[in-house]
Amino acid sequence: MDSKISKTTQSLTTAEDMRNQTKLMMQPYANWEEYLTPAPLSIAIMGELVFISSSTDFSINKNSPKDGYKFIKYPDSFRACLMQVCNSGWWAFNEAHTSMDQIRLHTAQVPDYMKTAVKILFQGDDEVVKAHLPDQLDNIRVIADECLELSNATEKRFTDVINIIQELLEACVNAEHFYGEEMVAIKKKLEESELRKQSAEETKKRTKAAVNAMEKQLDEAHENYKKAMDSLPTGWDMVGMDLVGGITQSITGLVNGLVSVIIHPVINACSATTKINDTWKNIRDQESARDVVAEINAYSKSAEILNCVLNLHKFMDVKSEDDDIAWTNLYDQKNKSTQTNFIKIQFERINGDLKEIPDCQVNKQAQMLCNKGIDICNQLAKYAPVDGCEKATSSKIIQEVLELVKSAHVFDCKSKDITNSPAISPKPPMMQKEENKSENKSASQRATENARFAIEQNRAQMNKTREKYDKCVENLEKNQKELTDILVTMRNCKLKKIDFKTTIAMLVKGMDAMGRVKEQWEKMVHFFQMVSNIIKTSLSKTLKNFVLTSEKTQALSYNAKLFSKDLLYSQAFQACNIASLVHMISGTYTDVSNKYLMDRVSSLGKLMVMDKSKPEFEHERQQLQMSCDEAQKGILMLVLKNKEEFDRKSTARQEKIDRELLAILPAAPPEQIKRIQEAVQTGFSEEEASYY
Repeated sequence: MDSKISKTTQSLTTAEDMRNQTKLMMQPYANWEEYLTPAPLSIAIMGELVFISSSTDFSINKNSPKDGYKFIKYPDSFRACLMQVCNSGWWAFNEAHTSMDQIRLHTAQVPDYMKTAVKILFQGDDEVVKAHLPDQLDNIRVIADECLELSNATEKRFTDVINIIQELLEACVNAEHFYGEEMVAIKKKLEESELRKQSAEETKKRTKAAVNAMEKQLDEAHENYKKAMDSLPTGWDMVGMDLVGGITQSITGLVNGLVSVIIHPVINACSATTKINDTWKNIRDQESARDVVAEINAYSKSAEILNCVLNLHKFMDVKSEDDDIAWTNLYDQKNKSTQTNFIKIQFERINGDLKEIPDCQVNKQAQMLCNKGIDICNQLAKYAPVDGCEKATSSKIIQEVLELVKSAHVFDCKSKDITNSPAISPKPPMMQKEENKSENKSASQRATENARFAIEQNRAQMNKTREKYDKCVENLEKNQKELTDILVTMRNCKLKKIDFKTTIAMLVKGMDAMGRVKEQWEKMVHFFQMVSNIIKTSLSKTLKNFVLTSEKTQALSYNAKLFSKDLLYSQAFQACNIASLVHMISGTYTDVSNKYLMDRVSSLGKLMVMDKSKPEFEHERQQLQMSCDEAQKGILMLVLKNKEEFDRKSTARQEKIDRELLAILPAAPPEQIKRIQEAVQTGFSEEEASYY
C-alpha cells in the first residue's frame, strides 16, 4: 500500500504541479492587478497636471534649502516642476513595460534549464555532473542577475517620480503657499511618504537577514546529514532516509518562508490612500517586536521534528491510551541499547540548531517539542531494558507521546501556513529512486496516516488561501470605488475650478498612487536577489561538497553523494519555483500594461508636447481622462476574472488529490479522521499556543 501511496504522491507532485501549486498559494500576495489599479489614476493625474501647467505660473523658490534642491530642476517655475513630474512619470511607465516584458521572456527559459539540470543529475557518472551541471545552474543565475538589474532600474524610475513630487510639496510648504489645515494635511502626507521609505528599508534588512539564514542552513545541511547518518544503527536505512528527507524539506520551508517575507502583506494592508499614520506605526511596532526571519528559520525545522516524533510513535506501536507500549520492540538485546536512542540524538541535533537561531516565541515552541521528545526517549530508555513499567507510568508515557504527535502536527501545519510551503511535496529524485529499490518498506499504517494528514493539510491550506484572496478582492473593490470617484471628479473639472489647492490635492494623490506601484517593483528586486543567492549558494557550497564527498564515507545505499544530488535538485527546484512565480507576475503586468497602460502613457507623451491653446489639446485631454476611467473598470474586470480562475484551479487541485490519493487509502476509524482534522484546523487557526 505504501508503495502505491508513494507513487501516487510523486505523480501529484511533478515539477509542473509544484510550480502551479506555488502560484496558487502566492496568488493573494503576488496579485499584481491589485497594485496596478492606481496606475491609470497616476497617468490621468499627470495628464491633468499638464493641463494645469498651462495656467498661471509662479515661483516656489522662497526659503529654499541651504544646499539647494536635489530633485526639482526649475524651482522658479511651478509649471516647469509639474512638467518635470509628468516627464519622469512617462519614463517610469515606459521603462516598466519594457523591463517587465524582458523579465517575462527571461523567466520563461528557466524551466528548460531546470530540465537539463535534472537530466545531468540523474547521470550515474560524477564527472558528467561536475563538468556540465555548473553551466546549467549558472544560466539560471545569469537570468536572475539580469532581471535584478532590470528591476532595480525600474524601481529607481518610480522612486525618482516620488522624490520629485515629495520635494515639490516640501518646496510649496517652505514657500508658505499653504495655511492652517492644508499645511497640517500636506505635512502628514509627507510624513507618510517618509514612513513608506523606512518600511522599504526594513524590508531590505529582513530580506538580507533571511538570505543569510538560508545560506547558513544550506551550508549546515551536509553537516546535519553526516550527524544523522553517523548515529544510524545498522539496517535502519529507511528510517534514516525518512529523517534526512526532513533536512531537504527544511530548505524548502526556509526558501518559501523567504518568499513570504518579501510579499508580506503588512505594507499592502496599510497602503490605501486613506491610511492613517498611527495605524501604520502600530503595525510596524508589532513587526519590529517580532523577528520574522528567526520565526521562519524555526518553522523550517517542523518537518524534521515531525519525522522524529512520528518515528518515536511508530517504535512504541500505540494508537490510543488504552494500548500498551511494545516494550520488546524498544530494546535491542544484542547491542544492549534502546531503539529510540537514535531518535533522541536527532532531537538533540535539531535542538542544537534551534539554539543557534535568535530567540523568539516560535523558536521556544520548537525547542519545547524537542525537549518533550528527549524526555520521552529518556523514560523509554529507563524502562525498556527491564521489559516495561507499571500500567499507570506506561499510560502517562503513552498520553505524553500522543499529545506530542498532535502538537508536532499542529506546529507543522502552522509552519506550512506561515511559510506557504506545499502540504503535499515530492521526495527528492535520488531518495525516491533508492526507496523504490528497497524492499524494507516503512509500515503501511504510518504511510496511510501521513497521506491522510497531508490531504487534510492541503485542504485547509487551500481554504485559507481562498479566504485571503476573497479579502484581497473585497479590499480592491473598495479602493477601486475611491479611485474611480477621484477620476470622475477630475473629469468634471473645468479650468476655472482648478486652482492651486486642487493641483496640490492631485499631487498628493499622484504620490500615493505611484508609491503603490513602486512597492511592487521593490518586491521584484528582492525576488531576483533571492534566486541569484540560491544559485550562488548551490554553486559555491553544495556543488563543492558534492565534488569533495567520497563514496566510501557511507555504506548506505542512499549515501552522501546521492544526498548532495538531492540537495542540488531541491535548491534549483526552489529557484525555479520563484522564477515561475515571477513569470506569472510579469505576464500579468505585461498583459495589463498592453491593454490598459501603454496607450494612455503614449497619449500623455503627446499631451506634453501639444500647444495648449489649440482645441486639439482639449480633445486629447478628454480622451485621456475617459480612457483612464475605462482602464480602471477593465483592470477590475481582469481581477474578477483571475479570481474565478483561481477558484477553479484550487478546487480542481483538491479534487485531483482526493480522486487519486484519498481514493486509494483504506477506510479509517472516525476518531482517527477527527484527530487529524482537529490538529490541522488548530494549526491553520490563530489560537494554537496551548498545544505547545
